[in-house]
Amino acid sequence: MVVLSRPALDHFSSIKTCKPTAGLFAGIPVVDFADPNAKALITRACQEFGFFKLVNHGIPLATINRLESLAIEFFSLPQSQKDAAGPPDPFGYGNKRIGPNGDIGWIEYLLLHSHKPAAGAGAFFDSRRNFRTAVEEYVAAVKAMTVEVLEAVAEGLGIEPRNALSRLVKGEDSDSCLRLNHYPPCPEVQPLSGQNLIGFGEHTDPQIISVLRSNNTTGLQICLRDGTWVSVPPDHSSFFINVGDALQVMTNGRFRSVKHRVLTEPTKSRVSMIYFAGPRMSERIAPLGSLMEAGEESRYVEFTWADYKKSAYKSRLADYRLGQFEKKKID
Repeated sequence: MVVLSRPALDHFSSIKTCKPTAGLFAGIPVVDFADPNAKALITRACQEFGFFKLVNHGIPLATINRLESLAIEFFSLPQSQKDAAGPPDPFGYGNKRIGPNGDIGWIEYLLLHSHKPAAGAGAFFDSRRNFRTAVEEYVAAVKAMTVEVLEAVAEGLGIEPRNALSRLVKGEDSDSCLRLNHYPPCPEVQPLSGQNLIGFGEHTDPQIISVLRSNNTTGLQICLRDGTWVSVPPDHSSFFINVGDALQVMTNGRFRSVKHRVLTEPTKSRVSMIYFAGPRMSERIAPLGSLMEAGEESRYVEFTWADYKKSAYKSRLADYRLGQFEKKKID
């Protein structure tokens, strides 16, 4: 992907713009994973924000930096070579188009299955074994950390057994994936309009949780409970954890999946790596019985992960996907 010239910008006028927020938000919860009180802090952050920053996570920076370097190397390739790793179906290389329903953004990406990283990009991986090895090492480390986070969530909520959530993502049949995103700078737009191109439009993640790591470029924004959008300060050495739709259902709404988006920067590229922790396709998603209080009613109808994933693929990014799975209130 290259920086667009002004004539080319007209061709992509359907990519939305957004006025950037003033300054970076200082209120993002920060959880030190080495803190003995980490499980309570994680629980509170998931209840109040659906989002938190995790420090002292135990993943070597070398593992993180190796994959980021290779991702940058890939996105720097000639367009024809990148296109050979696509089109995404759903795995593989994609450029601007996000999903099959008309959403576009100022982004290029590589979506990989966590257990079969060559799926959708086999020819690319066949010639780049070091990339495949780096993906496998990164996924193994982040998956192990994700299991610990989910077990901390279970303890914090008093869910039994402790692995009630983590077991859903531990198996080789879990439907988890890794997405490498590149948001190139676009210096032409901001000076002309005072706004930034939207790299990835507002949405929630369908999975259980998402684990995000990015370089030190700003752009990520989350929506607070009152509807205010705030900019997240970047931190290349930490991870950001998002509550997903599935976890919202399993906690019967105690946790809320966080709406988020990415704006491009005028002069700096943003590179992010997101591990989406999902259950196996046949897993039934419903509020956990050990969490429900006496007389508490489920807010959602039970569904399988395959049902929800199929529904999500038919929707637009900004759609409220859980709406059709909420139980209707009877007056």
